[in-house]
Amino acid sequence: MSKSAETLRVVIPLTFRKKNGRPKILPPEDVMPFPERRQDPHILRAIGRSWGWRRKIEAGTAPTIRDIAEIEKISASLVARYLRLAYLAPEVMEALLVERRVPAVRVLDLLKIAERHWAEQMEAVFGKG
Repeated sequence: MSKSAETLRVVIPLTFRKKNGRPKILPPEDVMPFPERRQDPHILRAIGRSWGWRRKIEAGTAPTIRDIAEIEKISASLVARYLRLAYLAPEVMEALLVERRVPAVRVLDLLKIAERHWAEQMEAVFGKG
């Protein structure tokens, strides 16, 4: 095979900025991101933390909520509230983590919804649609 003498060069105008000390790539100004398709990173992080704490309690490495609070250097009441997210309905967890569905609520709302019965949680998190 012979190589072509012509070279195709693709230029994508991206902007680099630092956010929290890390470089972040920004798309061109005329390109609009799809906000309706974006997963809330705060919700994912809160669920991840709650599952980590749940595992510590179950394994006995941090047997109480107060132990976790001391390790994380946060209040025990905050740990207790966020720990509820580890016990969300399985359908809600699958939709959030596997299907990556975007919830219709914020983290604080999700904490309140986690107190409800599993049968009510799906509609409360994602709405009627």
